[in-house]
Amino acid sequence: MQSTSLAGRSILIVEDEPLIALDIVYAFEKAGAVTFSARTLAEAIDMVEHDGLSAAVLDFGLGDAHSEVICKRLAERDIPFVLHSGHTHASDACRGGAVVPKPAPADRLITTIAGLLRRESPEVACQ
Repeated sequence: MQSTSLAGRSILIVEDEPLIALDIVYAFEKAGAVTFSARTLAEAIDMVEHDGLSAAVLDFGLGDAHSEVICKRLAERDIPFVLHSGHTHASDACRGGAVVPKPAPADRLITTIAGLLRRESPEVACQ
């Protein structure tokens, strides 16, 4: 079994549904991550610039907005992300992320993020 410890990692959680956001944040913190939460596109735009951001979990639909700009900025910064959404489509900007359709248990999001981070780790690339 591969480790899903996210100790030392900073994860941005962008989710407009408060109960879903709390569940995801709790699970990531239990896995050792430091989390930053955003419920709106404006909050997420500010937080995506955080130094040391390791990865992100994004809901595509945020009230009356969508996460394309966040996907694009994460891709520009080479920060892996998971699109966690009930939307069956995603813009071209969001195609660079992994997709975990809603509903999904938070453990699946953690496993997916951990896998993305392992693939980007220099130690793994050298093996």
